[in-house]
Amino acid sequence: MTTFYDEIGGFETFRRIVAKFYEGVGEDPVLRPLYPEEDLGPAEERFLLFLVQYWGGPTTYSDTRGHPRLRMRHAPFAVTPEAKEHWLSHFRAGLDEVALTPEQDQQFWDYVTHAAQFMVNSFE
Repeated sequence: MTTFYDEIGGFETFRRIVAKFYEGVGEDPVLRPLYPEEDLGPAEERFLLFLVQYWGGPTTYSDTRGHPRLRMRHAPFAVTPEAKEHWLSHFRAGLDEVALTPEQDQQFWDYVTHAAQFMVNSFE
């Protein structure tokens, strides 16, 4: 059975999306403070492995980190509606970096917009 992961080009496609996303995050005055590590490399790797696994690729994320528990892992950070919008703008840039079909792009975008809304935990 072909997974979405395979359908859009596997690891390299996800790597390119996440690299472009973190390029934006690294320069973003709203999002950068939410990443306590000086080096964004480890966060980039975790996000890459999460997305790869979510979309049907290798289970390296869960094998090394356990269940994603996204809300719990992000609870220490104030994820505001403004932060969500900034996050989505950088993810949009990541998706625009790769050549997905309109249907694939919409499927990915629908997931990330829902996930981003789910992560909002502060309105201050």
